[in-house]
Amino acid sequence: SLLDDLQHGGEKKRARARRFFRETLTASAEVFAAKRFFLSDEFSLVDCTIAPILWRLEHFGIELPAAAAPVKAYMERVFSKESFVASLSEAEAEMRA
Repeated sequence: SLLDDLQHGGEKKRARARRFFRETLTASAEVFAAKRFFLSDEFSLVDCTIAPILWRLEHFGIELPAAAAPVKAYMERVFSKESFVASLSEAEAEMRA
């Protein structure tokens, strides 16, 4: 899986997985721009599913380009929610410390 490649793969597999995430999220930028949260004006379970993945991007060395600005803005909105911060485990909090 892509996660396995990011965690345990050789440099080629890690680079391929990083590129996949970067390109897929950039291509999805319009979807993230459509509403305050993922396809909704209200925070939902979809956001609860997506947020932990996005939280780990930095940890895995995945940098989003300027074209993914709506994704970055979405991440800032979700990551600034008190409930999100309170839900982080110690290990998760350290990923972006």
